[in-house]
Amino acid sequence: MPEIAGRAHIEAISQITYEALDKAGVTLSDIQAIGVTNRPGLIGALLVGVNFAKSLAVSNGIPLVPVNHIRGHIAANYLAHPDLEPPFLAIVASGGHTSVIEVRSYTDFETVGRTRDDAMGEAFDKVARVMGIPYPGGAEMDRLASIGDSTKMTFPSAAINDGSLDFSFSGLKTHVINCLHTLSQRGEEIPKADIAAAFTEAVVSSVIKKLEIAFRDGKYKKLVLAGGVSANSHLRAALEGWSEKNGIAFYVPPRSLCGDNAAMIGAQAYYEFLEGNTAGADLNAYPSGD
Repeated sequence: MPEIAGRAHIEAISQITYEALDKAGVTLSDIQAIGVTNRPGLIGALLVGVNFAKSLAVSNGIPLVPVNHIRGHIAANYLAHPDLEPPFLAIVASGGHTSVIEVRSYTDFETVGRTRDDAMGEAFDKVARVMGIPYPGGAEMDRLASIGDSTKMTFPSAAINDGSLDFSFSGLKTHVINCLHTLSQRGEEIPKADIAAAFTEAVVSSVIKKLEIAFRDGKYKKLVLAGGVSANSHLRAALEGWSEKNGIAFYVPPRSLCGDNAAMIGAQAYYEFLEGNTAGADLNAYPSGD
């Protein structure tokens, strides 16, 4: 998969860049800065983007702005909600990352919680795969959960009970997969909708447990949800309901901005550029890092 992603980036990046410039009605001479994701993620794909951005920046004398992928997801909310300003608490949940982040300013972040193993989206996809749902399985899991009965079975929480804001989705994922294997070995029909509903409920309730801890001292007044899993209708609705109940302002991007996209990187690059956070031709890519 990483190699395929890297090759796909190589094949598409130049054409897409110039197509975007054409659609915007601008040329490189009109561009004030070039933002590029340089961490965290699949190193092959990141290197393609970083090297392409460096060549454009150096050859055209344009400032280069490195952007953290996770911070980019948070910035998608600025595009959707012009009234949103830091400080706030953000939950970024995707196939590769699950982080709880204190956003102090547009460029000042502190990770205060994270998954200790599988990412939330990764758990969704792996459970979906065992149920025979093609990758990525998030949308179909969401649909099934909407017609299933979450009370038909009970799955363990992914919230670590140590007072921290950390998660562990590995145990929940393994429990569900073992349940699926047991049903299959017995020759029983697999109630996909009920399993999707119960699994989703376990994930959502785990997030709510951590929100109760994070917001109990009144430090935060705003909650932001971002990342690919923020497209999940049950997670969106649950966090919106919890926020309304507790007097917290809740923000989530439209589904078109939940997954990986260039607009969110451009949004974060804008704020980084204003702070003078630029890089030179020695900019590198990294698979991990806050």
